[in-house]
Amino acid sequence: MSGKIVIVGGVGGGSTVTSQIRRMDKHAEIILFDKGSHIGFSNCGMPYYIGGVIEKRDKLLVSTEKFIDKFGADVRTNSEVLAINRDDKKITYEDPSGKHEESYDKLIYSPGAAAVTPNVAGMNPNRTFTLRTIPDMDEIQHYIDEHQTQTCAIVGAGFIGMEMVENLINLGIDCTIIDRSKQVMKLVDDDIASTIHDHLEEKGVHVILEDGVASFANNGSTLHLNSGKTLQADMTIMATGVKPITTIATAAGLETGKTGALKVNDFMQTNDPDIYALGDVVETEDFLTKTPRHVALAWPAHRQAYIIANHLQGGEVPYNGTLGSAIFKVFDLDVAATGLNRTALERLEIPFKEASHEALSHAGYYPGADKIKIKVLFDEKDGTIYGAQCVGESGVDKRIAIISTAMKGKMTVADLSQLELAYAPPYSSPKDPVNILGYKAAGMLDG
Repeated sequence: MSGKIVIVGGVGGGSTVTSQIRRMDKHAEIILFDKGSHIGFSNCGMPYYIGGVIEKRDKLLVSTEKFIDKFGADVRTNSEVLAINRDDKKITYEDPSGKHEESYDKLIYSPGAAAVTPNVAGMNPNRTFTLRTIPDMDEIQHYIDEHQTQTCAIVGAGFIGMEMVENLINLGIDCTIIDRSKQVMKLVDDDIASTIHDHLEEKGVHVILEDGVASFANNGSTLHLNSGKTLQADMTIMATGVKPITTIATAAGLETGKTGALKVNDFMQTNDPDIYALGDVVETEDFLTKTPRHVALAWPAHRQAYIIANHLQGGEVPYNGTLGSAIFKVFDLDVAATGLNRTALERLEIPFKEASHEALSHAGYYPGADKIKIKVLFDEKDGTIYGAQCVGESGVDKRIAIISTAMKGKMTVADLSQLELAYAPPYSSPKDPVNILGYKAAGMLDG
């Protein structure tokens, strides 16, 4: 289109859409605003930098100078967009020199999501942290180094909670996880979660479920829980989830959906056709059920960046929904999931059956075989795969990758038994666990 494109927010969404646009259009004027100091960084790598697995901080950062040289964009860091004027097609932003305006032909909104910080009485912000940005990471590491932290409370047993507890334990910090749910990691069903729970306790993590923080005392070092229990902690990590950053978008009249994120069409346009949105700030449809989902993961943002860049050039490749495929590591375990879990299916009142299989990651006689558990949830009539989960010490990633690919291809559970998967003793078995799971599930189909 070769017009003037303004992008609000960098990191995975904004930086990627910049690169995609430039690859398709050598002449467009692209201006990217980010309120932080870095055009891009790896959110997912931050817990591992704190834990010392990633030794160099710069490994997490994208060089702004190299990005500008490569993609020819006008990148303005430390510049916060304050308002969108849709009538005049201008944005208002503030940088160290003051407030300014910038016009646009097309606007791409990608500010991401912010960490949720519950308002708890007595909380001391100097020893209570979230982990969402590079400054967050730096504050946590600085506090640990300066205060020789011995104990930590982690509120929330999701992705950040699981990744932080491993890295803090590896630093010698005694950790307690607190979560209001009946299980850790709501991404998976309780049978998979119980394996994670047992593994956490084996590693010395204290796990408190069906409880929450009522208040803090003693300068934020004492946590009073809803149950009446008390807990001492040198520091607290609030890992209670994220919320999309929609403030200036909604002030400009852009519509949000049922999840609280911005509504977009198949081409990532908001209700204003000249304003696109992507990444953690948008609501998309579930790939299978077409119900609204807010999924804050990297793959959807990168795919959405391509969809937008293509549409700006007159293409009509639609975004066809989100599976929410995800994987994480917690100590020696890998845990992965794709699609919908039992809780989501029950909430949507979708009838389903589930099959599970326990196996070894590869041939048992070859050294290093580890136990894995894999399960699939499916339609009992036609075998449509609704979701799958896997846990184990190796081979988890490829099993979920296989099933998520099958789901995108609209294959059924019966088709899983027919997949011709590569075999050699170091990698699998003649009948892969995915094949056997397919046989089991097929036998449960009506008729």
